[in-house]
Amino acid sequence: MIQNRLRAAEIDDPTRVDEEEIRESPFWDWEFAFNALPDMLLAFLQVTLVVTVVGTLIAAVLGLVIAVLLRVLPRPLAWLVKWMANFIRMTPLVVQLIFMFWTFMWLDGITIGIIVFGVHYATYMSEVYRAGIESVPPGQWEATTALSMSAVRTWRRVVIPQALRSTVPSLGNYAISMFKDTPFLIVISVAEMVTVAGEIGAPTFRYTEVFVLAGLIFLAASYPTALLISRLEKRLAYAH
Repeated sequence: MIQNRLRAAEIDDPTRVDEEEIRESPFWDWEFAFNALPDMLLAFLQVTLVVTVVGTLIAAVLGLVIAVLLRVLPRPLAWLVKWMANFIRMTPLVVQLIFMFWTFMWLDGITIGIIVFGVHYATYMSEVYRAGIESVPPGQWEATTALSMSAVRTWRRVVIPQALRSTVPSLGNYAISMFKDTPFLIVISVAEMVTVAGEIGAPTFRYTEVFVLAGLIFLAASYPTALLISRLEKRLAYAH
């Protein structure tokens, strides 16, 4: 196995190392890890973080729109929206990325990634919003009718604020899941952090350092986010 890899490296990369050097190299090379870190952080900031943040914003807004449409549209149109959401939710994210990449070839990979991640996770968030909307007591709806409140004001002032309080944890979990799914961007040739880590480790077969660093970066970003979501949930519950 290792000889085959070395032959491939000999053709593809002149900076290859020989078999003896691989066997004698230490398990962990601090210098190699420190040298790899800047490029990985740059890819994290330029691609991974951008796709996650923008994709989450799209998913949060679009998911709410879908949930509201399912509630207010006539049954045939609501059924159509629900069918489309189910279709997107039940097909693999990787397949959606590849389909969009080859269908809209004039768009760059990062834009495709943002759109696909945003729409894909919007279908999940719409179910969270739907559950939150259905948790609003019937008496609240009846009260808005008795007060002659318009439909827009009812949703904006009564329904959505109450629904959001119970949806924050699940929405946050989906945002973190989207963050961890960004390595799938490799299928459309987007060099996000994990892809860059693999490219750095390939010439010398030193994958331990780069992938441990990638895991630590993911942890350093997702763990504080989870704590922030938990704190926000408690504040909303206290305010309620």
